[in-house]
Amino acid sequence: MNGQDQKKLRRIISIAKELITSSPKPQRGRPAGSSNRTAPTKRIRRSGKELVQFRKMLKAEQKRGVPVGELARKHGISSAYIYMIGN
Repeated sequence: MNGQDQKKLRRIISIAKELITSSPKPQRGRPAGSSNRTAPTKRIRRSGKELVQFRKMLKAEQKRGVPVGELARKHGISSAYIYMIGN
């Protein structure tokens, strides 16, 4: 390696160090605004007659053409759960 190559290599290293120190540190988890949910609500466990009625109501709303995403937000459940009920 000649002197000019070493000079270029040192310059690349100094630029890399500068980029590393100037970049913000990564945060763990998801960013605060990335979620589509408004506020976390307490989970509701439905059972028995209430569960049967809830499933019927979801299926009826789906048949009327209400989007699954809107139903999920409205009732605080996942869209996957709605699709699972539909089968």
